[in-house]
Amino acid sequence: MGRPVSDPTPPGQRPGPDTLFLAYSMSFLENIFAGLQRTDRPVLREIGDGRTISVTGRELLELVGKARGFLSTRGLKKGDRCALVAHNSIRWVAMDLAMMAEGLIVVPLYARQAPVELVAMMKDSSPSLICCGDDSLRRGIIEPWPEAQNQYLFEQIFTAQTETTATVQLADSDPITIIYTSGSGGEGKGVVLNAGNISHMLGCTSRRLDLLGGEKQGQDRVFHYLPFCFAGSWIMLLTCLLRGSLLTLNTDLSKLAADMRAVAPDYFLNVPALLERMRKAVDEQLWQTGGLVLAIYSRAKAAWTRKHEHRSGWLDSIWLGLANSAVFPAIRKKMIGANLKALISGSAPLNLETQLFFMMLGIPVLQVYGLTETTAICTLDHPQHVEPGRVGPAISGIEMKLGENDEIIVRGPNIFPGYWNRPEETAKTLRDGWFHTGDQGEVDEAGNWRIIGRIKNLIILGSGHNIAPEPIEDKLRLHIPGAQQAVLVGNGRGYLSAIVTGDVAAEKVQAAIDEVNLDLPHYKQIRAFHIQREPFSIENGLLTANGKLKRELISARLHNEIEALYQARQAS
Repeated sequence: MGRPVSDPTPPGQRPGPDTLFLAYSMSFLENIFAGLQRTDRPVLREIGDGRTISVTGRELLELVGKARGFLSTRGLKKGDRCALVAHNSIRWVAMDLAMMAEGLIVVPLYARQAPVELVAMMKDSSPSLICCGDDSLRRGIIEPWPEAQNQYLFEQIFTAQTETTATVQLADSDPITIIYTSGSGGEGKGVVLNAGNISHMLGCTSRRLDLLGGEKQGQDRVFHYLPFCFAGSWIMLLTCLLRGSLLTLNTDLSKLAADMRAVAPDYFLNVPALLERMRKAVDEQLWQTGGLVLAIYSRAKAAWTRKHEHRSGWLDSIWLGLANSAVFPAIRKKMIGANLKALISGSAPLNLETQLFFMMLGIPVLQVYGLTETTAICTLDHPQHVEPGRVGPAISGIEMKLGENDEIIVRGPNIFPGYWNRPEETAKTLRDGWFHTGDQGEVDEAGNWRIIGRIKNLIILGSGHNIAPEPIEDKLRLHIPGAQQAVLVGNGRGYLSAIVTGDVAAEKVQAAIDEVNLDLPHYKQIRAFHIQREPFSIENGLLTANGKLKRELISARLHNEIEALYQARQAS
């Protein structure tokens, strides 16, 4: 497991002639293609720019055939890498499927990422072909990398006259994709996932969605806005294709709320930041509305909090009953539509307050935990057994336990074979068959896991106290109106300080800190803060491609401001 992955067909791992048919009998890709061939119902739909485009299963296969026809004329061989740089679209899906069907290794890249970072990843993976969704993306690559070869636009690829249909056979050990990690602590690494990883994961996700769907007949309606180049988003895509769901793609984030309502999905994948924004938007709108509706809502919220703290009374049941009949249904319908069975949340731990808010409205929030290296998923909430604040039990066939410093370590068929051409990095994380996640966690008697934070993010004060910053940051951010981010600092210092971004008032920040500090031991209390008006973003280089904080860069960029926090307090 610790072997560096550079040769996509390593010796000694291919099946012999006697086992060839069994290994190749029906790969996940062949199952997807077989399902698409059987349906004339729409399976993918794009909404954006005031128009809707959809394709049936067979029409999607036609697009895949065109892309494969183009690829077949490029002189590529099985195991060659091909970069895919494009925004979500039906053509992105067709291109991805076509590359896999040709036995090529897909390198999906985030179209919004800085061109210099994209070029670094492409130089690392040395693709034989670069497929770009539009000319602006192609030009963005050429500027920092003028010697780049074999770049083609979707417009060129999907006008090819040649079509191919016979799928290249895939063994479980065959690499399928290289997905680059976001690199919060430095340069991103290429995570290799093979056919066996993906087959196992699609079985797990499909079975779990069967439980969510219950006795429903027909297609699931699924809404999607997260970039396909992220592992969790991609697994959701493949799961929907395998199940024959109708997956609707939002292509304009400024219309996300309206598109969600129009699609009225059964479920969809989210990141915590969106769910927190949705919760805040409801609160703000109801405060502006006022009147009886606000009174019922406010009392019901307080009653719901007391209920989950096991201190509710008979009057609380009355307020909740009134809200469930007169207020909550209207909020659900206006926010997401009438059909929603559950929201699925991943990429980071969801704040407990936000999860309880949606549960109050009658909308289950199912948490998912995993990393790219675990084929996106290690745990999944069971639809009928959700424990708020936890991310559910390990999925089928996966072993999880706590190692040193309560680090979560995992083994099973979802674990990647290694990083692309990085044997030392692979050996650090894959030891004795266990993948070391770098996440600190805990597990209850029922097997439900809770994620505390990243071990490398631990703040060690001068007193020797170790502090996981994420839970405190989440609470602080939720208590400050208008705050975009809250980041704790204090390594080697005598106390914690906070950096708060956004258009926020100092008195509001201090009030929030005072409130959060009430529930914290002395060494976890925040003693100073700095307001940074410009939020951290992908564009200014302080967030990763999937929205995680680049803490080391933030500390370096705001070095003077952080020093001033500690000098000012020492002087006083």
